[in-house]
Amino acid sequence: MTDQTHALHFGYEKDSQGTMAVPIYMSTAYEFRDSEHAANLFALKELGNIYTRLMNPTTAVFEKRFAKIEGGIAAIATASGMSAIFSCIVNLCEAGDNILVASEVYGGTSTLTGHTIKRMGIETRTFNVLDTSKIESLIDDKTKIIIFESLSNPSLAVPDFEAIVAIANKYNIITVVDNTVATPILCKPLELGCDLVVHSTSKYTGGQGLALGGIIIEGETCEAKIKANLKYNHFNEPDPSYHGLVYTDLPFPSFIMRMLLCVLRDLGATPSPFNSWLMIQGLETLSLRIKEHSKNALKIAEFLQNHPKIKKVNYPLLKNDINYTNASKYFNNGASGLLSFIVEDFDTAVKIADSTEIFSVVVNIGDSKSLIVHPASTTHQQLSNDELIACGISDSLVRISVGLEDVDDLIADLNKAI
Repeated sequence: MTDQTHALHFGYEKDSQGTMAVPIYMSTAYEFRDSEHAANLFALKELGNIYTRLMNPTTAVFEKRFAKIEGGIAAIATASGMSAIFSCIVNLCEAGDNILVASEVYGGTSTLTGHTIKRMGIETRTFNVLDTSKIESLIDDKTKIIIFESLSNPSLAVPDFEAIVAIANKYNIITVVDNTVATPILCKPLELGCDLVVHSTSKYTGGQGLALGGIIIEGETCEAKIKANLKYNHFNEPDPSYHGLVYTDLPFPSFIMRMLLCVLRDLGATPSPFNSWLMIQGLETLSLRIKEHSKNALKIAEFLQNHPKIKKVNYPLLKNDINYTNASKYFNNGASGLLSFIVEDFDTAVKIADSTEIFSVVVNIGDSKSLIVHPASTTHQQLSNDELIACGISDSLVRISVGLEDVDDLIADLNKAI
């Protein structure tokens, strides 16, 4: 079956009421049959619901459905996209380790990996996704993760998946790919050999800017890299916080199980069941929406490319774009609704953003409504000038998230603003 069919049906077995829509199970806890049943659940002798910080029936449907569409073996939902990325890091790393992070990533990822985790004793080393020749020189025996985006926000860089995966496999290092902008409808990093995928489901998955959420999907290759790998000994040795449990001895995906039994248990970055339900509704139409977003974005990119006041347009399906070859190789049916363009100077960029009527000045992306923002003064404001340059962001760059309005109306709005 196709992604669209799975998005409507997978992972939901109708309850006793026969409801067509997945129910919202708004409950913090669940009744056990008796004390023995409770003890068996905690000891993993039986599987079932214990407490919503760990699992929830509505969230479980969302996780199964998303894992199926991404081509993964299991998934775990989180409270936000940032909590998904942070959870991946703390699940795999400890003080003294280092991670490799692409310079072309979302501003929140840059500040998390460049500043916040430094206080935890984890070092970040950056690389350019368009120049993989320098990655190996950054790797040592303490390198635990390589993090990059399938389609970077807002520079729209498309990585050379094959080159990065080959390096990661050579050194037995786990790859974590943020697939938020591309979505699994356009790009499937796990099928390209990557190990873990993360999303901010607040974006295209939800589709209407209604709720925060994140998700982590484990691929088949992740388990093989973790098992018996000295880099990830904490998965292969008894966990004293869980009665000596060894995660790789369990008949379940070890990364996701440690996420559940350790990271979510202790950090509590758990989604609301209502938010999971909203994400399920979004998944049902994702494949339809993302194709329309992509079609509109390409038309707008072509319009901007031919406008005399626009110096440069970043959209990977423009044939003269530096990312066109990789986008054509790794993407299907479009390149999402995100694009950016460069104008004369800072003042012009801000004036354009402030002069649109249909586009709203908003820092979100992936909404059904079109959005516009000046990244250097908002989403990436915390970065230094050198960090902005590394991310491919100038103070004259404007980012737009193309929505589902009539594309001719959007073009007219931009033309008037410019």
